[in-house]
Amino acid sequence: MSTPTFEQFVEAGCHFGHLKRKWNPAMAPYIFMERNGIHIIDLYKTAAKLDEAAAALKSIAKSGKKVLFVATKKQAKQVTADKAQSVGMPYVIERWPGGMLTNFPTIRKAVKKMTGIDKMISDGTFDNLSKREKLQVTRQRAKLEKNLGSIADLNRLPSALFVVDVLKERIAVAEANRLGIPVFAMVDTNSDPSNVDFVIPCNDDASKSIDLVLSTVCDAIAEGLAERKVEKEDAPAAEAGEAAPRRERRRVSRVARQEAAEEAPATEAPAAEAEAPAAE
Repeated sequence: MSTPTFEQFVEAGCHFGHLKRKWNPAMAPYIFMERNGIHIIDLYKTAAKLDEAAAALKSIAKSGKKVLFVATKKQAKQVTADKAQSVGMPYVIERWPGGMLTNFPTIRKAVKKMTGIDKMISDGTFDNLSKREKLQVTRQRAKLEKNLGSIADLNRLPSALFVVDVLKERIAVAEANRLGIPVFAMVDTNSDPSNVDFVIPCNDDASKSIDLVLSTVCDAIAEGLAERKVEKEDAPAAEAGEAAPRRERRRVSRVARQEAAEEAPATEAPAAEAEAPAAE
């Protein structure tokens, strides 16, 4: 996991904030200076916070948990989809479905409906429908795919949320806060960082800036997944290594018990003979 260099941050335009009159005072600790009426973000703090967020996301991925990426703004959609797919994580790039986290069972029902339509198509039931019904089902399937297709494999609530632009995705952030799900986010100078657990102070409007940050966190997630895979592969070998001494101990114990059983009659016989006359 490598942090982008200062030059890479500058080249991507990560340091450009919003106009001074649009700023949120809560972002003051992350602002370096003002130039021509525009706030400049402190890139040293951006690097430190990005490192912190990447390490936490790597840990989450290593434990086998899911991170949900959320970015519905135009310039962030495609890059978010590409990066999330590369590490097998769910994402939302269309409209955020209200209650997706707080009313998760209902969302799962909608996903199952989509799966049901796929089953109809595969088993031939779809072919028996009228032309009008086919059109309705096809449209419904397309709509579900557009809004929920990217979270079809999300069978339980995600363990973390990664958000591009907390101002635009405030509903998603609010739902995560309500459920205690940690929020990782790119936060610009016009946003409130108080509801974000891992703040990455950064320009959240430039596509290059978004790409750079997402590449870094997804590389960290990929490392976590790779380490998890290695540990899983090593586990059977370690168990086999531990099992061998256990088997040896059981064998020794079994032999000892057999020897003790063989010696027992010889020692007990005289005692039995001595008691015989007394019984008569």
